[in-house]
Amino acid sequence: MCNVRESKKPLKLNWPELPERLFWLGIRMTEHFQAVLQRRINRRSFLKKSALATSVAFVPSLPLSAIVNAPQQNTVTETFNFSEITHGIGDELVVAAGYEHNVLIRWGDPLFSDAPDFDINSQTPFSQEQQFGYNNDYIGYLALPSKSDSQRALLCVNHEYSLPKMMFPDIHSERDLTLNHVNIEQSSVGNSIVEIQKIDRDWKVVVGSKFNRRITARTTQIEFSGPAKGHPRMQTKTDTSGVLVTGTLMNCAGGMTPWGTYLTCEENFNNVFTGSLSKDHAEYAPYERYGVNQREEGWGRLDPRFNIEATTNEPNRFGWVVEIDPLAPDEKPIKRTALGRFKHEGAESVIAPSGQLVVYMGDDAANEYLYKFVSRDVVDTKNKANNRELLDHGTLYVARFSDSGGLDWLPLEYGKAPLTPTNGFHSQADVVINARMAADLLKATPLDRPEDVVPHSHTGRVYVLLTNNTKRKQEDIDAVNPRANNQFGQIVEIAEANDDFAATEGTWDMLVVAGDPNKAEVGAKWNSNISENGWFACPDNGVVDQKGRLWVSTDQGDVAYQTGTNDGLWGLETEGGNRGKGKMFLRCPEGAEATGPMFSDDGTSLFVAVQHPGAGSRASGKDSLHDPINRWPDNEKGVPPKPSIVVVQKHDGTEIG
Repeated sequence: MCNVRESKKPLKLNWPELPERLFWLGIRMTEHFQAVLQRRINRRSFLKKSALATSVAFVPSLPLSAIVNAPQQNTVTETFNFSEITHGIGDELVVAAGYEHNVLIRWGDPLFSDAPDFDINSQTPFSQEQQFGYNNDYIGYLALPSKSDSQRALLCVNHEYSLPKMMFPDIHSERDLTLNHVNIEQSSVGNSIVEIQKIDRDWKVVVGSKFNRRITARTTQIEFSGPAKGHPRMQTKTDTSGVLVTGTLMNCAGGMTPWGTYLTCEENFNNVFTGSLSKDHAEYAPYERYGVNQREEGWGRLDPRFNIEATTNEPNRFGWVVEIDPLAPDEKPIKRTALGRFKHEGAESVIAPSGQLVVYMGDDAANEYLYKFVSRDVVDTKNKANNRELLDHGTLYVARFSDSGGLDWLPLEYGKAPLTPTNGFHSQADVVINARMAADLLKATPLDRPEDVVPHSHTGRVYVLLTNNTKRKQEDIDAVNPRANNQFGQIVEIAEANDDFAATEGTWDMLVVAGDPNKAEVGAKWNSNISENGWFACPDNGVVDQKGRLWVSTDQGDVAYQTGTNDGLWGLETEGGNRGKGKMFLRCPEGAEATGPMFSDDGTSLFVAVQHPGAGSRASGKDSLHDPINRWPDNEKGVPPKPSIVVVQKHDGTEIG
């Protein structure tokens, strides 16, 4: 952007059970390039009908080709006001000058007054369910009514997956695992809801808060709703009705709804299942499509619930978006099957001008698809209870991108060709359970790992973060996926028709093609004003702050040793003369990635999940507690590296960035 645009103040809702300043979120993100260089100049105006619209001056975006080749413009306004840090690889977390970071909560920290102290040598499933979980990912922020001397909020945190060799000192390989180890793993993943309180400038966890809660893969009872509820493919010996499942797992990113509930997304659920089915079994082809069939390693080796030969339908009960009410700890979470089953990265929502809710979702795997769900009914802004079934009725769409810059949203609806019995679809339940196969038949556009998808509620744009795709071949490149063997990823910007998030068509542009712009063979595309440290690789999560600015975190894995920098967080310009320019703000310790960045409502605190510190190929034991890369954040001998939530604040307490 050319000028910093102030977002409107959070809407004040009258629901007594909700915080006084619940913010209406419309945030978060997730085919190729030659045609994009001729992108259209005429940009859309801001939302005029939406309740989220705001009156601001409109600045048209420039085509990426013009930006990349533009001369230096000294008059271009910087919207990110911080001193950029440098690329690098090291064992500490680094933030921009003038800022500080503190560990708020780490794996094993107590949530309840009677929780046992964390002991790496004496872990139990029970103790883990009283403590903060492992491998924190998405962070949702929900403000609570403040007391006179403090600021209060709930953090809604995903715990994506376990790394047993980084968790247990008594094993050297996964073949050493016992059922007790597996039960501890199941208790370590899922979700934590944590009350935090800020007194003066310091955020602290409120241990024993009535809102504190662990939701796990081992014990939490979760309901199904929507078209797949009760379907025979959802039934098991322990749940003959197909309406109740134990647990949620592989929870990656997520989102917060306008009425204050928390959407958590099940991603790589196939990794915990073992066993194989015969090729003539009805679930053989679907399980192949989801990567479930013929697996030898996973929880199912010791727990029959996750062995498809013993509990055949159990995989159909995972891969969903789960809705949780953080303010109602006694209520069961609900898996909303109308939103489809795939490897969900996130589920960020925004209200369309019509009042309908739109949820954007990426299927985080190579050559998978971008989806959105549009509710049938409108959001009730006055009575939270009237939104309870909003996510059960509506239309699930999948995206098809054209090389000329067009975008079509294709409905996944039973009975409309080709989603008919002829092709194995006998109900809408089959469509949502086999959403990937339905999208295949509709000829949706395979993408380079669509991860976060961030609708920008003020501009009507949507940012799709495509992390990478080393499986793409030269003959498969197209405009929205412009590189074969894509190791570095790209970010696509969508503009929905008529500024309407519920529209069934729109246009798209390339915001950046990531990677080092100094290496011609990489094929990166950035603003010409980019600094030596402003570029990044493998965009993963994103958030739009209170001033409408986009922030991007990365997930490089071992690509970090090619780029020469740890993962981190960048501010990324989206409009004006600096469109496509990044600026590095935070760098993780080696082996970790920065996930789930989220701001407090007033913009003065930034929460970042530091996931899997100390893990990676440079560890001599490869993801081993016996010799990790580092032992962040405690950095003490004998203490394991611990995934943690950090809070970043400016020294003077003002807004970040």
